[in-house]
Amino acid sequence: MIDNNTMENSERRQHWEKIYRTKETEELSWFQESPTISLEFIDGLAIPMTARIIDMGGGDSLLADHLLALGYQHLTVADISETALNKARIRLGANADNVNWIRSEATNFRQPEGYDLWHDRATFHFLTQEDEIDNYLKIVHQHLNSEGILLLGTFSDRGPDQCSGLPVNQYSEISLAKRLEKYFEKLSCKVADHHTPGGTAQNFLYCCFRKKEL
Repeated sequence: MIDNNTMENSERRQHWEKIYRTKETEELSWFQESPTISLEFIDGLAIPMTARIIDMGGGDSLLADHLLALGYQHLTVADISETALNKARIRLGANADNVNWIRSEATNFRQPEGYDLWHDRATFHFLTQEDEIDNYLKIVHQHLNSEGILLLGTFSDRGPDQCSGLPVNQYSEISLAKRLEKYFEKLSCKVADHHTPGGTAQNFLYCCFRKKEL
């Protein structure tokens, strides 16, 4: 097992590039044909089609496909793996031109534009060092517009303790809200099982937060 606490950004990138190069999208444990819960949260937020939305760690996720189909006009997908982003571009074909693709490690993310919704179902639980977690939360806070929303999906306290050969953090609704309270106000949460392509159930915690003005 690779120790996530000692991984440098280059090692992380190599790790994820290898995974996306050696496995088909549908074989990956986090694959969802339809990201139902994320879409339900987004629908409940009733954000306009002109909202600026980023999917951090989105890689080859199908969330962008569904949001484009719904009519959202300003989508960004960021991921550490160029291979993952290329797979998504190929899948979307001409529609890929309607998405801003950014190859970036989450804790080094820097962009001039702000976002109304920051979606993360793939990154946060891999951050296991306190300084990395706080740095990431600062980055999210800095990049969200006023009243911006963070929609976070992470492994629950009943979820796995590792994923793709890396250790992960697990959270309860209480511990997640406590960890984010400096930067964000909790709005709502939901716990749900994700069934991997291999048939394993992984318990996820989804929570929606609003940006606090510091």
